Amino acid sequence: MEEILIPNDITVFYKTAKSFPDGVLDAHTELRKLITFSPERRYFGISRPENGVIVYRAAAEEIHNGEGREFNCDTLVLKKGRYISITIADFMKDIKSIERTFKQLLAHPALDPNGYCVELYLNDKDVQCMVRLK
Repeated sequence: MEEILIPNDITVFYKTAKSFPDGVLDAHTELRKLITFSPERRYFGISRPENGVIVYRAAAEEIHNGEGREFNCDTLVLKKGRYISITIADFMKDIKSIERTFKQLLAHPALDPNGYCVELYLNDKDVQCMVRLK
């Protein structure tokens, strides 16, 4: 587990999964239909409990301000600050490793109570799991 600093807020637009965890892949597929892959853009999975249910959002970073509106998508801001993080190599070999990793991260005593569980997809194989600290 390492602490990292995200120096600036990150505005993302997203597609919400119809259910969690079953709808996660469909949400990413819907998002990828909207946009062309770009190495300039970061891709995320963002989740947290809302009204007693885990809500999962497949998200892409806005490359320019207002891009989410152009795609008729809602947006949210991943706040800058300190995050705890664990990177998982080749996560598709063991997809449950993401769940286990977040359980480990969520045990940290100094979490932001309004934060998200954030998956930053570094490439097609590796994901960085992060949770914001107070």
